[in-house]
Amino acid sequence: MPANLPPQYYELEREYRKEKDVHEKLRLAQELLAIMPKHKGTDKLQADMKAKISKLKQQIESSGSQKHGARRAGALDHIEREGAAQVVLVGPPNSGKSTILDVLTGAKPLIGDYPFTTRRPLAGMMPFETIQIQLIDTPPITSDIMENYLCGLIRQADLIVLVADISDPDCVDAVRAVLMHLENRRIILTPDNKKAEDPRFANKKTIIAAHKFLEDETENRLAVLKEAYGDFIIVPTSVIADDSMENFKRVVFNSLGIIRVYTKRIGMEPDFKDPIILPVGGTVEDAGVVLHKDFARKLQFAKIWGSGKYDGQRVKSNFVLSDGDIVEFHI
Repeated sequence: MPANLPPQYYELEREYRKEKDVHEKLRLAQELLAIMPKHKGTDKLQADMKAKISKLKQQIESSGSQKHGARRAGALDHIEREGAAQVVLVGPPNSGKSTILDVLTGAKPLIGDYPFTTRRPLAGMMPFETIQIQLIDTPPITSDIMENYLCGLIRQADLIVLVADISDPDCVDAVRAVLMHLENRRIILTPDNKKAEDPRFANKKTIIAAHKFLEDETENRLAVLKEAYGDFIIVPTSVIADDSMENFKRVVFNSLGIIRVYTKRIGMEPDFKDPIILPVGGTVEDAGVVLHKDFARKLQFAKIWGSGKYDGQRVKSNFVLSDGDIVEFHI
């Protein structure tokens, strides 16, 4: 049976063969496997590529291993997701990514007034009302500098925040450099969740943080940034204005496209400490599956409390939930 590989596969394969950096080679191998048609004609090709991926991962792990249990370099392209969602901060040098992480999560990145202070990704948990959202600070991106492992981190994220320093007269150019460098790595930062037509590319939903907006002359630069990138949600932020940081958290949550659903046992008060996280459009059945797979099968009905509903409204499993709804399952 013929493999019937798409044209993009052969182009990507040529890049894979030429690539010398092992991290980038691994990323390209994973992309090749992803766009490879899955049928009997490609069984051997799939197996060969999986073997190559496994070998590359072993190579990265062995080259990055150190004594005394130090973290391997190969782990930099993946940080285990925690909390309700994973949000990656990207941006040019000295844009304020590390300061935002410090203020909102309590993590302690190295902060300096010189470029490239951040050399490794660092994660922290940002509280928002009843949930925690994981923020990841990353090394800066310029027109000609970007850590190879960042591609993996950005591709796995639920949302990207592009941090722009609007106290910098060249702010718009710096943002453009980040966008173009990522596009050269087949990552398109977009204002929505539209999927890329070319399977080699990854579209990542992005908002722009217009940081340091309370400093001199930033009002005009904010207007210029909005004119250049008005399709994106642009949220002004400043670590000396608490209300701006609270607004930033709200915008991040709204941009994630998720809802919080709370549960209650029959005759008991709701549990507001550990909500179920669902995508917008999630149903009672989806919430039940998160709790236990048998809930979806055994569920007879549910009762709902929430905005726009009467208390204890009885609904079926296909009922679409809203953020903040309280669900009582009856099985």
